[in-house]
Amino acid sequence: MAEPVEAEQRTRAGRGGGRRGNVRRGGPAIRQMPWDIPIMRDAPIEPVDAEGVAKIHDGAMRILEEIGIEFLNKEAADILKAHGATVTGENVRMDRDMVMEKITLAPNHFTVTPRNPDRTITIGDKHILFGNVSSPPNCSDIDNGRRTGTREDYRNFLKLTQYFNCIHFAGGYPVEPMDLHPSVRHLDCLYDKLTITDKAVHAYSLGKERVEDVMEMTRIAGGLSHEEFDATPRMYTNINSTSPLKHDIPMLDGLMRLARRGQPTIVTPFTLAGAMAPVTMVGAVTQSLAEGLAAIVLMQCIRPGCPAAIGTFTSNVDMKTGAPAFGTPDYVRATQITGQMARFYGLPMRSSGVCAANVPDAQATWEYMNSMWAAVTSGTNVVYHAAGWLEGGLCASFEKFIMDCEVLQQFQSYLKPMVVDDDTLAIDTIKEVGPNGHFFGVQHTQDRYETAFYSPFLSDWNNYENFEERGSVRTPERANKIYKQIIEEFEAPPLDEAIREELEAFVERRKEEGGAPTDF
Repeated sequence: MAEPVEAEQRTRAGRGGGRRGNVRRGGPAIRQMPWDIPIMRDAPIEPVDAEGVAKIHDGAMRILEEIGIEFLNKEAADILKAHGATVTGENVRMDRDMVMEKITLAPNHFTVTPRNPDRTITIGDKHILFGNVSSPPNCSDIDNGRRTGTREDYRNFLKLTQYFNCIHFAGGYPVEPMDLHPSVRHLDCLYDKLTITDKAVHAYSLGKERVEDVMEMTRIAGGLSHEEFDATPRMYTNINSTSPLKHDIPMLDGLMRLARRGQPTIVTPFTLAGAMAPVTMVGAVTQSLAEGLAAIVLMQCIRPGCPAAIGTFTSNVDMKTGAPAFGTPDYVRATQITGQMARFYGLPMRSSGVCAANVPDAQATWEYMNSMWAAVTSGTNVVYHAAGWLEGGLCASFEKFIMDCEVLQQFQSYLKPMVVDDDTLAIDTIKEVGPNGHFFGVQHTQDRYETAFYSPFLSDWNNYENFEERGSVRTPERANKIYKQIIEEFEAPPLDEAIREELEAFVERRKEEGGAPTDF
């Protein structure tokens, strides 16, 4: 169960549904559920037995001991060598005793506190968090079609991220604003993110300048001293291995910079079975675990107890074309097995709400639902790309963002605890109605009818005749109307003017200094 303080914070953050930091006083675009962090109360699905878990663990340890992981970052390899790893060039091998000693130092849950403490999130234990789509170069909507992302599009996705209470953190860029030069893009993007949202933010580990700038801007936005920033997690990064069996220079650099300041990293190998990993899902999961654990070991060498999470992006490819597939039965099983192993290692876990569909259609829905059920049934703690993802990550859809938030609210409703007592059993009411009556008019129903069931904001429950009479408006079209209303009514959450000015001054100074180096 949630700690009482956390529960109080959630209540305060969620009061009014869509008022503070969401929409103007004219009224909310939709009636949404209050801010809440769902708790997974059901037992997770575990596809392999205890013997299978032991074999997968042994396989991951054998990869680390006998094959090794390529650490292209020399500083990272040197740190691991100093802690007992065997380093030959870029190849790093570590025995299982070293791995397990370091992994046990990482906490099984931790908090991230953004500039608005009411939006503090807990990563791990039985919490499950949903984040926005991150990193597509393109976006789409019904009005303007598929296009390269711009800063305006980026800002509009941030408004949706802030508006929806079922989105708990602001992940990477929900669409890349390609009209901003890469050298300064991170400065404008983080300024927008820290002013348009008050939720936990993410740094891309793509060079020291970007990582250091994001940490400094997050510190400024929170009104924190350097000591206060370093004392507890305030933001996070996610890194991907370069599968198979490799960690690159900038990702490791970002991980190390955050670890030194006590900020968490989610390590997510991107292993596609049949392409970058064995064609068998168990083999792909085993490789993924070895790659992820190796980086978490590095974090614990730098700062014992530094918060970390292990991620899974293990799916399969279309063996006819080589294209990545998401939301498949194989993806679901790989996610559930990774959940078993994350619990075995005592680490929080990340997965994703993904699909391979090109438009927000039935395929997008069933693949996304498979991905989300994989997250819920695996014990996932952090769900990336939970709203808006299309085309295997190449496009962010405004309509699908709305459609996915409808699903996320339904999962939040599904995860509410079931109460069994005299009131919910309703035996007296059943006796009152008897075999010849109905339950519509009885007091038990009248007292509860407004809150008894989940009420969707997007679904159309009218009969066909009414649906047709109202113009036969389909789901993406309804979603389009809602997203535009949210954007039109949006009002950013409060930010102290002195802090805003300090952020602006930092951005301008760093732009004058050239921002981050690029190849352009």
